[in-house]
Amino acid sequence: MPRKANGTALKAVADLLERLGDVPAHRIRLDPPPGTATEKDLIRLNDLKAGLYELVDGVLVAKVMSFPESALGVDIVYLLQTFLNQHDVGFLAGINGPMRLRPGLVCMPDVSFVSWDQLPKRERPTDAIAGLAPALAVEVLSEGNTKREMELKVRDYCVSGVRQVWLVDPVARTIEVFSAPD
Repeated sequence: MPRKANGTALKAVADLLERLGDVPAHRIRLDPPPGTATEKDLIRLNDLKAGLYELVDGVLVAKVMSFPESALGVDIVYLLQTFLNQHDVGFLAGINGPMRLRPGLVCMPDVSFVSWDQLPKRERPTDAIAGLAPALAVEVLSEGNTKREMELKVRDYCVSGVRQVWLVDPVARTIEVFSAPD
C-alpha cells in the first residue's frame, strides 16, 4: 500500500511541475504546502529575503536570476528610464515589484512599465503587491527557465492585459516581442 501512495504522490508532483511549465522541483517552495500559499506568504518571504518568489495558483515558485541577467535587467531599466526622462508617459518597476495579474497570480517581471494612462490620477500603487498588469513586462531569460514556463508566462501576461511582453535572451542576444499569447 505505501508503494501506491508513493506513486500517487509522485504523480501529483509531476502533474504540478507540468502545470507550472515543467519547472524543476527545487524551484517549488514546500512551506507553505503547494496549493495553499497566499499573497501574505509571498510578501513575508520576499520581506525576509528568503529568495524571490512568484505566486501561481497557491504555489510559490522561485524566480531564477543570476548576476549577468540582473545586470542586463539594469541596462534595460537605464535605457527605458532615459526615454521616460524625456517623455513623461509612465514609470518603471524592477524585479522586486510584484504585480497581481489576477487573483492567485502574482508575477515579478524583471522590468515593468506602467503607463500613466492606466492610472488617471497619476498615483503610483502603494500596496506591497500592485493590483494591476503593467503595460510592458520584460523577462530576462535565465538558464533555469524552461521554454514551457515562459510560454505560460507570456500567455498569463497577455490574457491579464499586458500590452507587450519582451523575452530577452542574453545568450542568443535576441528579444522576442509578444502582444498576444500566440
